[in-house]
Amino acid sequence: MVSRVIPVDPFDLVIFGGTGDLARRKILPGLFRRFCAGQMPDNAHVIGAARTEISEAAYRDMIRDAILEFGGVEKTDEAQLSAFLQNLSYVAIDARGETGWRDLKALMRRKVVRAFYFSVAPSLFGDLAERLNNHGLTDHNSRIVVEKPFGRDLETAQKLNGDLAAFFEESQIYRIDHYLGKETVQNLMAVRFGNMLFEPLWNSQFVDHIQITVAETVGVGGRGEYYDKSGAMRDMVQNHLMQLLCLIAMEPPARFDPDAVRDEKLKVIRALEPVEPHHIVRGQYGADVDDPDEHPDYRTAVDNPKSKTESFIAMKTHIANWRWAATPFYLRTGKRLCARSSEISIVFKDTPHSIFGEEAGRHRNVLSIRLQPNEGIKLGVTIKEPGPGGMRLIDVPLDMTFADALGPEGADNVDAYERLIMDVIRGNQTLFMRGDEVEAAWAWTDPIIEGWTNSNDVPKPYDSHSAGPDASAQLMRRDGREWREVTP
Repeated sequence: MVSRVIPVDPFDLVIFGGTGDLARRKILPGLFRRFCAGQMPDNAHVIGAARTEISEAAYRDMIRDAILEFGGVEKTDEAQLSAFLQNLSYVAIDARGETGWRDLKALMRRKVVRAFYFSVAPSLFGDLAERLNNHGLTDHNSRIVVEKPFGRDLETAQKLNGDLAAFFEESQIYRIDHYLGKETVQNLMAVRFGNMLFEPLWNSQFVDHIQITVAETVGVGGRGEYYDKSGAMRDMVQNHLMQLLCLIAMEPPARFDPDAVRDEKLKVIRALEPVEPHHIVRGQYGADVDDPDEHPDYRTAVDNPKSKTESFIAMKTHIANWRWAATPFYLRTGKRLCARSSEISIVFKDTPHSIFGEEAGRHRNVLSIRLQPNEGIKLGVTIKEPGPGGMRLIDVPLDMTFADALGPEGADNVDAYERLIMDVIRGNQTLFMRGDEVEAAWAWTDPIIEGWTNSNDVPKPYDSHSAGPDASAQLMRRDGREWREVTP
């Protein structure tokens, strides 16, 4: 089965921060793959914009090297690569001054979709929005894409939203979260709302609890200065994990429409109960015992011997509505853990009565949605263990990745950035956060962080390549539950 690729309309895409790491690793290699797939029109125009004074030829050489390093199998197609690079331009620009703006305007065309990707620090968002407006580079059909962080608390998020709203309507603002562009996240909505099998069971009557885990094996790396001011709560929970929780917990929208979906997500965030301090575990990773010089402990990595910033967090929370009353949601994320894994697990309740006796053991159906690596969906089903000797029950996975049915082409895994950028050009905001969502998430997050500050809370140490602090396991065991194993 071959997936159907529908080309988007002609567009001009300006990437502010066009020489930066995100542009070179993700945005431009992703655009090249869409170009090779036939989804990006031949006359699409991509313009890199940054402070660096380099020629257009030098910029194309830079992007050629980036695609050869970070592109997919398509990077070996020299004809396609050369054709794509011919669609690239470059302009040196001053985000806070006037240099380069006339040159940018001269490069842009009329009667095509105009999109502007702000791959820069949030402190420049307002300046860029103002200059785009002042130089007449936008109209009612223009779109801007902004990367996280969307503020560091409610106050800064409100200011950021206000800075953008001064020049753009909410319908023009695309707050990108690459987790929402993953194939399995979108498949979650299809499986849940497109199948009668699951939705009737998707509530507290049948679901015991839900786990959301995003585990990383890497440390803070070169992001130490940023990360030590943010921590796992701001960097992961307030955005990525919050969005996953919303998609799992929201009510069925009336239709698959951007605002209908986002209205239901907002209701979930506003229904989140405050988290009790004893339902939160924070941690900091230790040095790699096998290579402490190459992989030091967290405080050494961020060059802050007194840091109280968490590199791990686990918490238990509830949603105060009829669907999820008394069903706990357990969230967990951290760095330097034993495996790289992102998974959502819906753990269903035990059968009301087991006809097989206590010796059959405790068996539960678990629907697991794997986001990375090896994206897929599996349902754990209880069956009889093959062979003689009575009714011995075992759990086996019913594989729902669809790889066999769709074939290698139909199951091709498009990068999240590719999908989301094409959605921007189409004008589809379904997988992008709305301003009120961001503010509601911070309104829930801020009191938690404030509580740590007021109580002088210190994260618990944990070993590199472990599952996190021991207190994280105890958080679950107090409720008679266990975290699902973090596996590669």
